[in-house]
Amino acid sequence: MKILAIESSAGPASCALAGDGRILASAGVHNGLTHSQTLIPLVDSVLKTAGVPLGEVDLLAVAAGPGSFTGVRIGVAALKGLAFVQDKPCVGVSTLAAMAHTADGIPFEGVVCAAMDARCRQVYTALFSCEGGNLARLTPDEALPLEELEKRLLSCNKSIFLVGDGAELCYNTFSARVPGLVLAPPHLRFQQASGVAAQAALERDKAVSAEKLQPIYLRLPQAERELRARQGASGTR
Repeated sequence: MKILAIESSAGPASCALAGDGRILASAGVHNGLTHSQTLIPLVDSVLKTAGVPLGEVDLLAVAAGPGSFTGVRIGVAALKGLAFVQDKPCVGVSTLAAMAHTADGIPFEGVVCAAMDARCRQVYTALFSCEGGNLARLTPDEALPLEELEKRLLSCNKSIFLVGDGAELCYNTFSARVPGLVLAPPHLRFQQASGVAAQAALERDKAVSAEKLQPIYLRLPQAERELRARQGASGTR
């Protein structure tokens, strides 16, 4: 099975083509351009490098959230467009589950903590066990205050591998109090389309049509939260 995956949930954007359990081609950028400018050229580059036309791809996959509201929307919209053109099945996977796959292939046993900076001293996060090279989810995707995540990690009593664009924030905030924290090196830390492809391979039975593909949000956009707060303060709806 050939899987084309894209990742645009945060600052970097990437695309990967996986087949037969390996990455056939991948590309990524983090150059300040918007994802709407970079994603489709990345897809074209990856397919051309691999010598695989879109018509031969079996499954399209995207990091559907949580993450940047704009980045997630652009990624989902781009994948919908590709899927509509070729009438391909697609799957939206958890950004955090995809990030946890950065631990694939490294000699680590313990807990993988995927964390994205959600601002306001909160993180989007989920925990996964990593035993014998196998990942298993321990907690659902959640938006948590840093203090709450610290409490959870204190109860793990295992080595903890921090990944994601919020990993450094977590490490700097509570590494002195939480034993066993390991900050993933930069080349393994951030979101990658290869992780999206790996998670999509596990969830291929959840594939849907482009029409049914939806982003995954854990909280309302900031503008809507602020609007609701103002309406609540004024007693309006």
